[in-house]
Amino acid sequence: MSSYDPSGPAGPEPEGGGKPSFDKPPPAGTPSGGASDPYGAPPPPPPPPPQNGSPYDAPRGYGAPYGAPPPVFGSPFASQGAPYAPGGGPVPGMPPLGRWGDRIIALLIDYVMVQVLGILIVLPFASLGARDGWVGAIWLGYGIYLVYDGLMLSRDGQTIGKKVMNLRVAMLLDGSPPTGAVAWTRAVTFVLPALVCCGIFWWLVDGLFGVFDKPYRQCIHDKAAKTVVVSTV
Repeated sequence: MSSYDPSGPAGPEPEGGGKPSFDKPPPAGTPSGGASDPYGAPPPPPPPPPQNGSPYDAPRGYGAPYGAPPPVFGSPFASQGAPYAPGGGPVPGMPPLGRWGDRIIALLIDYVMVQVLGILIVLPFASLGARDGWVGAIWLGYGIYLVYDGLMLSRDGQTIGKKVMNLRVAMLLDGSPPTGAVAWTRAVTFVLPALVCCGIFWWLVDGLFGVFDKPYRQCIHDKAAKTVVVSTV
């Protein structure tokens, strides 16, 4: 005879009385705070994009480290990553300043070349045995040098003498080659006082000024044009 009682308990109830429990942790594998997580907060919003396309405009925690300086734009040496060293230019990575011996030799090469050209031009029209012939040749040489220096420097910062001695004129601000206006300012400041009144004495004063100038050895014509002379090797 069966002892089954249909009114009796059908078996042990599931844990928690068969009702869902809301105080249990979420199942494993569900990320906390995710979109499918009913127990956490919604995910944080994405970081705001940098302003004006610059990573340095982003707030702390996004993009570049807070307070990082922006790169030096327009400098041909800024991408080299070379550290600033004593005797180097004002821009990190700029080559060392040109040595005085090399600068003097470069100047002599340019000056002798231009003066020879001036003599050759004057020779058919005046006698070099007379004072007027020499004065005319020298003045013409000064004028040729002014045009020659301005044109060559505005092209790539180098004259023939500077190319031979591995030197280049560079902007003090960023190391780039001088623009046309800067090149002509430098050439006029270097040549015009010698042409008008002082001759070679102006060049002595101009050069001695650069010997004692710190830290970039700028002569007066470099100060006027805001340039420096650097090595290319």
